Amino acid sequence: MTEELLDRRDLDFMLHDWLNAGALIDRGTADALIDLSGKLAVEHFLPHFKRNDSDEPRLEGGAVRLQPAIGAALARYAELGLFAAGFPEAQGGMGLPYLLCAASFSCFAAANVATAAYPMLTVANARLIATFGSAAQFEAFARPQIEGRWFGTMCLSEPQAGSSLADVRTRALPDGADALGARYRLTGNKMWISGGDQDVSENIVHLVLAKVPDEDGALPEGTAGISLFIVPKILPDGRRNDVTVAGLNHKMGYRGTANCLLNFGETGGATGWIVGAPGDGLRQMFLMMNEARIGVGIGAAAIGYRGYRLAARYARERLQGRPPGQRGGAPVAIIEHADVKRMLLQQKCYVEGAMALCLYCARLVDTAPERPDDAALLGLLTPIAKTWPSEYGLAANDIAIQIHGGYGYTRDFDVEQLWRDNRLNPIHEGTTGIQAIDLLGRKILRDGTALPILDQRIAATAASAAKTAGLEAHAAALTTAWQAIGETIAALRAGEDARAFDNATPFLHAFGHGVVGWLWLSQAVAAAALAPAGEAERDFVAAKRHACRFFFECEMPKVGPLLAFVASASDVAAAAPSRMF
Repeated sequence: MTEELLDRRDLDFMLHDWLNAGALIDRGTADALIDLSGKLAVEHFLPHFKRNDSDEPRLEGGAVRLQPAIGAALARYAELGLFAAGFPEAQGGMGLPYLLCAASFSCFAAANVATAAYPMLTVANARLIATFGSAAQFEAFARPQIEGRWFGTMCLSEPQAGSSLADVRTRALPDGADALGARYRLTGNKMWISGGDQDVSENIVHLVLAKVPDEDGALPEGTAGISLFIVPKILPDGRRNDVTVAGLNHKMGYRGTANCLLNFGETGGATGWIVGAPGDGLRQMFLMMNEARIGVGIGAAAIGYRGYRLAARYARERLQGRPPGQRGGAPVAIIEHADVKRMLLQQKCYVEGAMALCLYCARLVDTAPERPDDAALLGLLTPIAKTWPSEYGLAANDIAIQIHGGYGYTRDFDVEQLWRDNRLNPIHEGTTGIQAIDLLGRKILRDGTALPILDQRIAATAASAAKTAGLEAHAAALTTAWQAIGETIAALRAGEDARAFDNATPFLHAFGHGVVGWLWLSQAVAAAALAPAGEAERDFVAAKRHACRFFFECEMPKVGPLLAFVASASDVAAAAPSRMF
């Protein structure tokens, strides 16, 4: 893995020294997969990173055409079995833990997130069908995706209904039944469909949210009436389904990912098969959405991480300026300037903290089926795993441009494209505001069962850190910050329900910083337990501890003011009259 992507020693530390991946899989298998992923990412994904930006998908004759390098890279990805990595052997997979699959995916997202988006969605699509679909549906629609021959999408949003899925208007009319289950005819429009059409897979499996009208033709109100349908581009008998690409959305980033407006049923209705029972659609789709949210977080962390690596390399090579007080003499590398070091430390804290958060949640995915506490904690942390990396990985990319100076704003350097790619992630799979409401509403105020579990784990880390030389102050700071978070939650519970969500986003930022501070301290405790042999290892441990110190001295102090604003129940935003804007 080249220096342009991720720090392999850091990835190994997170997997093995910190998260104990050895309890899930042997070290040799883990190392082999990461080696393979890094090599494939560098050789087949990275080379067309820039071309993805300039040679966008194009609509020709009703079909979307991609640059050939995307298809070649994904064919190699499939050939090596990486679509199948996380599925049980009985389903044609390798049976690898999700933690290892997430680490593998981070390599590809760092190299070329637009191309990596296709397998991320495909794997999540196949997993949903494997979980909720019938045996016949699995064989017909999931297995070809696990083999990497077919790709998958998720079709949720519509032109008039983005985050508000209760307002979807796509209709599904019963159309008999066959060996694949109850069949329906779908009509409607879906917007912002990543991978909605392309020419590099044999087929595309759309998972479509729609509503079944009542006897009077009226659609059910709210989300309870949403059902989920499997709608393939090519039907099992080889005929083209009634799914049409109405247009391409040209986004500022992820330009290699074909983003489509799809029309279902222009000539009578697209054939689809219902998954499970009517009305279960949104509950089922949450499986795919939550996997995609963690995937988006990993991608955001990886893009930010690559920007950090590029900025650090540039800072070591760029000669400019002289130390304070020195006149004349040769210029020094800009990495010697305190402000550049500050920016690099901030990047390091953001990207390594974001990666730690996502991999910690991936570890919970593996243990959740047997450990109810881990399942509850995963549900609580998923909005953070999606949002914190998306916001602060983007901030790291912003800093990377600043470190590059004027060159960072040009297309000659990768950092401006990385920023544009990452700018999409705060809106992918639910905006920051939506995730904030989910965290505060559903996960904390409505169902507070997971919060005490998180409290206990944070307290345990603080207790360990308090006994570790050099980490005592950080342990006390974490305890203080988390107490303030608890007090703010108590105040919100006691306040006016209608106003509780007005400042949910500042709360999410404070809560996210508290969680990432905990994970930084946990990493520092793990690093302190190592017995580094050699200068490189000693430098690595020292860097982990120094970055933890930076986070606690420069980032954790932001928690207090954010919480004070939330606890004040300020209506400064809610009370602003719409006419003032």
